Amino acid sequence: MSSSTLSLNMQLAVPGPNLEDYAKAIKNIPILTVATERELAKSFNADNNIEAARTLVMSHLRFVMYIANTYRGYGLPQADLIQEGNIGLMKAVKRFDPSVGVRLMSFAVHWIRAEIHEYILRNWRIVKVATTKSQRKLFFNLRSAKTHLGWFTSDEVEKVAKDLGVKAKDVWEMETRLSMADMAFDLPGLDTEGEEAELLTPSGYLEDLRYEPALLVEQSDWENHGRSLLYRALKKLDARSQDILQKRWLSENKMTLQELAKLHKVSAERIRQIESNAMNKLKKTLALRA
Repeated sequence: MSSSTLSLNMQLAVPGPNLEDYAKAIKNIPILTVATERELAKSFNADNNIEAARTLVMSHLRFVMYIANTYRGYGLPQADLIQEGNIGLMKAVKRFDPSVGVRLMSFAVHWIRAEIHEYILRNWRIVKVATTKSQRKLFFNLRSAKTHLGWFTSDEVEKVAKDLGVKAKDVWEMETRLSMADMAFDLPGLDTEGEEAELLTPSGYLEDLRYEPALLVEQSDWENHGRSLLYRALKKLDARSQDILQKRWLSENKMTLQELAKLHKVSAERIRQIESNAMNKLKKTLALRA
């Protein structure tokens, strides 16, 4: 069962424009007892009972809305946050094992928050502000860790870094990222002209060098040079190694290890070994010629 399959069967899983009506509707859905929840989960796991999965999801929509409400401060549509959380809930239902002995909601919290976090990171800014694990942790904890408006003191930075298990420099960097705003590439309706306009937006002073003739020629020459080095290095390999690399990586219809194994009448593991050795020889040859 996929998340899309469930969503087709549950209109309430997609909050409409009126969140008050949505909240009232999901509050009318009864909460499941431990025994009922376990039986439904078993039915879904054993028999792929979609109706059982639907009931599990529907009965937990109120909890998703509660979690989504804790992310109001990011300036994103509340309906979108709820819907992302509902997707996380569906993923949790798909993976839930009732034999472990925990309630579905305890298991689903991670999946619900993970989907909401991903949505916030994708949409909070034009430029993504958090990519590494420590940056993501800081992004969602830094606001609550601040004791006052404005910049952190050195002592506060050290405390936050210690509490979250990250480096102090990562705290400073994230604080800087959060305090900065996106700049539009071009301001619509801007009437200012001349030097003043060039200083206002990047469109006024950034050059588009994608179609610069000199750069295009240089790029083409460099690609041809690299291609020439590659084929010269290939010729230094034995015929079988050449054939494997050609069919595995340089052909439009790339062959699998199993297909090549059948062709050369050896095992797939042997093909992998030959490919690995050939790749290493190519790298050494190209490194000497670079």
